[in-house]
Amino acid sequence: MRKSITLRRMAGLTCLWLMAVMCLQAQRRRPQNQPYVDYKRYHFGFHVGLHTQDLILTNTGVAGADGKTWFAEIPAYTPGFSVGVIGDLFLNPVLSVRLTPTVHFGDKRLTFIDPQTKEQFVTSLRSNYLAIPIDFKYTAMRLNNYRPYMLAGVFTQFDMGRKRGYPMLLRGVDYGVEFGLGCDIYLPYFKLCPELKFCFGLADVLEPDRSDLANPLDRVYSQALSRATSRLIVLTFNFE
Repeated sequence: MRKSITLRRMAGLTCLWLMAVMCLQAQRRRPQNQPYVDYKRYHFGFHVGLHTQDLILTNTGVAGADGKTWFAEIPAYTPGFSVGVIGDLFLNPVLSVRLTPTVHFGDKRLTFIDPQTKEQFVTSLRSNYLAIPIDFKYTAMRLNNYRPYMLAGVFTQFDMGRKRGYPMLLRGVDYGVEFGLGCDIYLPYFKLCPELKFCFGLADVLEPDRSDLANPLDRVYSQALSRATSRLIVLTFNFE
């Protein structure tokens, strides 16, 4: 009994000691890679990554020309590919302005459901966005070769993949706000920065004029919606 209690106490003290050693090791200063890279007036880079496209849909709940009431949703995310360049302007040791033109290649799958008949109609929207964001990047104090940061800003994006003649069509121009977080990892020859960003469109991107559709029954899907706003979740790896 006493031996088991003593062993438990020794194990607890050992764990506490190991945790204290690990904390001391984490706080110990180590040689820094590229100690002055963040003080350049401006620098450039590029990024690659993945993203998911989404739409926040507002249904009208009104029956269309076919007599059915369609409700639309995007039930699952479809991953896409992102690539872009980075331009960073130094303002002070913790704040910079970034311009990151990016191309997002991806699509969205919309499902229309008639709740009465349970009939479904599925269509895809391919959107290749050219996004031009301007962000303010706020960085924490550097710890050895790591430096976390947050960013926030605005963006404008142009849909280069829109095609008429499909049941759904979005407008070609969008704008909105974005915010994100990441961490600068200082390597000997460059910085690697994993970054997660959330983009929220503010404009209604639903195209109401569907005169391009020859069959009036194909217009019921656009008429089932009154508004659509974009949303992107982007995970990139920045090389600066």
